[in-house]
Amino acid sequence: MRRVPAGRQPLDWLRRRARWATTALAALTLAGGTALTATGPAAAAPRAWTPKPSPMTTPWTNQVPIDNPLPEYPRPQLTRPQLTRPDWANLNGIWDFAVTSADAGQPATFSEQIRVPFAAESALSGIQRKITRNDRLWYKRTFTVPPNWNGRRVQLNFGAGDWRTTVWVNGRQAGAPHSGGFDAFSYDVTDLLAGGTNTIVVSVWDPTETGTQAIGKQRIRDVAPHPGGGILYTAASGIWQTVWLEPTASAYVSRLDMVPDLANNRLKVTVRGTGTNGHQARVTVSTGGTTIGTATGPVGTEFTVPVPNPHLWTPEDPFLYDVKADLLSGGTTVDSVGSYTGMRSIGIARVDGVLRPVLNGKFVFQTGTLDQGYWPDGIYTAPTDAALRHDLQKHKDLGFNMVRKHIKVEPQRWFYWADRLGLLVWQDMPSMERTPDAAARTQWEAEYDRIIDQHRSSPSLVMWVNQNEGWGQYDQARLADKVKAHDPSRLVDNMSGVNCCGAVDGGNGDVVDHHVYVGPGTTVPSATRAAVLGEFGGLGLKVAGHEWYPGGGFSYEDQPDLAHLNNRFVGLIDAIREVRMARGLSASVYTEITDVENEVNGLLTYDRQVVKVDEARVRAANQALISASRGSTAPITLPTGQYKSLRVTTPGYTDRYVRHKDAAAFTEVVGSGSDALLKNDATWKIVPGLASSSCYSFESRNYPGEYLRHREYRLYKEPGSGDLYRADATFCPVPGANGGVRLSAYNYPEQYLRHYNAEMWLATPGGTHTWDNPSLFREDTTWAVEAPWAP
Repeated sequence: MRRVPAGRQPLDWLRRRARWATTALAALTLAGGTALTATGPAAAAPRAWTPKPSPMTTPWTNQVPIDNPLPEYPRPQLTRPQLTRPDWANLNGIWDFAVTSADAGQPATFSEQIRVPFAAESALSGIQRKITRNDRLWYKRTFTVPPNWNGRRVQLNFGAGDWRTTVWVNGRQAGAPHSGGFDAFSYDVTDLLAGGTNTIVVSVWDPTETGTQAIGKQRIRDVAPHPGGGILYTAASGIWQTVWLEPTASAYVSRLDMVPDLANNRLKVTVRGTGTNGHQARVTVSTGGTTIGTATGPVGTEFTVPVPNPHLWTPEDPFLYDVKADLLSGGTTVDSVGSYTGMRSIGIARVDGVLRPVLNGKFVFQTGTLDQGYWPDGIYTAPTDAALRHDLQKHKDLGFNMVRKHIKVEPQRWFYWADRLGLLVWQDMPSMERTPDAAARTQWEAEYDRIIDQHRSSPSLVMWVNQNEGWGQYDQARLADKVKAHDPSRLVDNMSGVNCCGAVDGGNGDVVDHHVYVGPGTTVPSATRAAVLGEFGGLGLKVAGHEWYPGGGFSYEDQPDLAHLNNRFVGLIDAIREVRMARGLSASVYTEITDVENEVNGLLTYDRQVVKVDEARVRAANQALISASRGSTAPITLPTGQYKSLRVTTPGYTDRYVRHKDAAAFTEVVGSGSDALLKNDATWKIVPGLASSSCYSFESRNYPGEYLRHREYRLYKEPGSGDLYRADATFCPVPGANGGVRLSAYNYPEQYLRHYNAEMWLATPGGTHTWDNPSLFREDTTWAVEAPWAP
């Protein structure tokens, strides 16, 4: 299509484009996932702008339009274009750009150009250089207001800018500067507009970790790949989400708050607006064009819409209802917006005596990954909407039903895709670098409130995660109560990783959350909180040709090859299913979905070009875990206070039993003709676990007080004391082959008692030791608990 430069858009062109967009949108339904397309003023024509070379290219790097990046309507849960006409204007594209000292005023000239909305540090922005607290970023562009906007208010919207953003229109400041890197903000610029060409100037100052604001994992770094960095990554300064103009009536809807109420077959709705004193709102819920329920109530006050026999939203069936809200002045409709909702509930309940999160009243294990949301080409901003969707789709492809968005908040279209695809979302509040002062606390809490308000109606979002591993921690208990009061419809995690890094547990919220690398660890519920594993895994594999800094990769446990990675990963998921879920674990978050810069823990490479793991195996392991959570999760029990012998079940070796000899554990053939010493050595008293009564310990028959324990992978019969000894001498039974049991180490749930060359070892699926050999692994780790040789 021919582009029309700003300031030269003839009315007939605008009308043709409006007719085209209206025709296209008439066929759209929000649940169909088709992108909404902008109309209105075009971006300024680029002079000689080109992107910088990206250190790694994703499949979408070269698909980003120069003058119309991210053209999709950015606010899917509040859509005027869908219900009236598509008269909004996307301002993404090429802007004039300059960098001055932080205390300087507007520059006289803008000598560079930047592609909005990509951060200045990114290749896709065309700038790609380090920004510090000594810098101020300046953006400038012109636009014209379409004639058919006359008589309406004009809103200038920013999806996000990091960190302090000030806006001028035609030389006059638009409202107060906005402080916050992760929430959307808007200005009514109607009274600042002129006829013909208008000029927007934006300045952004971002101190990153040298300030006291929320930054997540951003740090000031060289933008070229470099060694080191660990779990912290390149900063993303300035505008990093879509900028757009939209006309509204003088009284208009500004937000819809929607909370499903399954117990009463209804949707709780609060319609919030601007200039709406004395107005009413009518909300209609429908599907496929058929009205399900409608109700009218005052603006700013909660009322309910009936949704009889609701079709429930679940990860397997993410059904969405269409929602329309009409703003009424007397009998006249003055504004209409479209939205959607999913009818689902989330809570905490006792299931078979164990406190667990329940979705729609039922326990389903939440298995997900840690999602940092970084891109080698766009850093904080996905290059296209298809790219934004991609990582969520890969979660589904790999069998996960949950994602933890880690100390970053994504654009609203990311939540739209999570809602559409069916992924439960744990949303972190981005953390601060250090313990904050009073002003920083006020800023952080205000930004958190705005983030909650902007995403509170997304059905996929089921838990707010306040703080992480103690980073910038303060007032943990108060904040958990505050967030719960602000959004009582969701779960709250007061601290992810309460066992890590000096974190202080507030003691409240809905979950107790541990981080265990590699894991999965032994997290158990408390009397008031469900048990979740907020981080585990971190299995690393470098893929040649797909490294951000070749040779610089870091992981929590390097894997020598793909086979070991697959076996190790599946072993971890199986251990959660077989061992930890039965003992109270209800959710787990694997680190991580993709590599990020020098982190190579990803299931995918950072460039999204390679899926490292066997998708079918990973999907099957996750599906088995989810399926098992829907049945009985009670652990296997063994008879306590009785003597028993443990027999090998591997074909060809079924006449061998576990015995101790010179303190070490072996397997040996035992029969009726064996001597008394051998029969005694092969007999064990089963007692409640020394470390946990939910598991078991095995006491020697002829050496009372000495127990079977693991030490440096080898198994011994030894006396001892202390927490480590008790953990090493405790084993948890899980189902084995042919009716037998497997014995998992209490403190290493992914490791199992195995006989190998007649010796007893702790073996790891996917491990690299000789005794981890995958051949006959399950058979060698399955035992028959039988009558004792020495009663």
